[in-house]
Amino acid sequence: MNVTRKQLWLPLLLAGTMSLQLQAQQKNSKANPTAGEETPPQRSVVLNPDTAVTTFHDVTVKGQKIPYKAIAGTQPVWDQDGKVLAGLFYTYYERTDVKDRAARPLVISFNGGPGTPSVWMQIAYTGPRLLNIDDEGYPVQPYGIHENPETILDIADIIYIDPANTGFSRLIGKDVPREKFFGVNADIRYLAEWINTFVSRQNRWASPKYLIGESYGTTRVSGLALELQNAQWMYLNGVILVSPTELGISRNGPVDAALRLPYFAATAWYHKMLPPDLQQKDLTAVLPEVENFTIHELIPAISQGGFLEDQQRKNIAAKMARYSGLSEKVILQHNLDVPPNFFWKELLRDKGFTVGRLDSRYRGLDREDAGNGPDYNAELTSWLHAFTPAINIYLRQELKFSTDLKYMMFGPVHPWDKNGDNTGENLREAMAANPYLHVMIQSGYYDGACDYFNAKYSMWQMDPGGRLKDRLSWRGYRSGHMMYLRKDDLATGNNDIRDFIRASLPKTGQAAKY
Repeated sequence: MNVTRKQLWLPLLLAGTMSLQLQAQQKNSKANPTAGEETPPQRSVVLNPDTAVTTFHDVTVKGQKIPYKAIAGTQPVWDQDGKVLAGLFYTYYERTDVKDRAARPLVISFNGGPGTPSVWMQIAYTGPRLLNIDDEGYPVQPYGIHENPETILDIADIIYIDPANTGFSRLIGKDVPREKFFGVNADIRYLAEWINTFVSRQNRWASPKYLIGESYGTTRVSGLALELQNAQWMYLNGVILVSPTELGISRNGPVDAALRLPYFAATAWYHKMLPPDLQQKDLTAVLPEVENFTIHELIPAISQGGFLEDQQRKNIAAKMARYSGLSEKVILQHNLDVPPNFFWKELLRDKGFTVGRLDSRYRGLDREDAGNGPDYNAELTSWLHAFTPAINIYLRQELKFSTDLKYMMFGPVHPWDKNGDNTGENLREAMAANPYLHVMIQSGYYDGACDYFNAKYSMWQMDPGGRLKDRLSWRGYRSGHMMYLRKDDLATGNNDIRDFIRASLPKTGQAAKY
């Protein structure tokens, strides 16, 4: 950072008038976890938006010991006059035995919400440390973390970024304009500037670059792909969309109502609520049949509304009942348009359970069986149970980022300006202008918030002319929104990322041209 910027934010550090509580630590201090006893850190409630602590570690991946350094720190967000508006917390993992950093891929990782930090993928998917859960993703005690043998750190360095007001990231004062941060396009603009600064500081301009986002993070990285190109002149090799949102792609009316049926079928199959002839088949043998019905019969039927012939309506409802585990009666009562919230309540109502929204493998217990929706999200409660202790233990004890701040799993970012979400089209435009850019989508079959068939639909609609389909791919997994919580999918998902990165790296001298 230049002297002028330091002079701008230094008075803010001394004022101490803000209610924010980010740790003030010595910049660029290094702590070796194998070294002797360290001096206790000096905590502070004064915001320091520009600080870092470095520690050194190793992880074994596929039988190979990978040494790496971890930098836990903050980096500022400035306004156009150089005034510091926020400090964003990040964790950066860099393999230390690499000689040619220019050829080493850099993965830039975001989660979603909007309003959640990057904790989820950092300590449960791609990072070198893994939270304590069982093989299906449920909480266990004692809480904590252990080595992640599936991390992608063997082939790429990774930075996990917590957007403003998530994790340890904070706006620095009450007078900071919230509209600069909390909206679809505002979020994309300031994060692109921040990434530019980070890449410059870490000397990573030569590296192949990848964005990965989960849930709302897919909206974020889809928009960033174009913003980085157009405003920062930074071109990517790949974008990975984990459990993608609708990306601003319209699907109202009959299409919206119909596309959720394949997800209903997957959930019903998991809970053994399908007819015996379907239940005895593998999930991946059942779903193509449901998808075909959805596209070729259900969408046209719902499109006819009240003018659909009675017998045809009954025939359609009977097939929907067959594929969804619901009764024909309740489907007709909903005019063939069953809301997801009702499905989560209805599917196992007679068994006394609800199913989870983000991962319908999870079951919940409501106060009463009656009603049109679950009392709570069974899966999210379970995840917060496991993740919150783990990330606090990890950042504070292992990465030495000592602070009295609360790590915000869900931060105050609302109201969020949703206007102008054209992120799916942004991503298409970025791909069209950059022949190097590839996109991979990862979806869990049991995700009811960002369901797998809607993800396929977004991929189809993103490229209506079919000119980019050789650079677009989709992968499905037998779990939910955070598919990596299931041990088998953790391994498969990371291997798919490795394969994607390798396939999207051009050969030496290969030009980016059509």
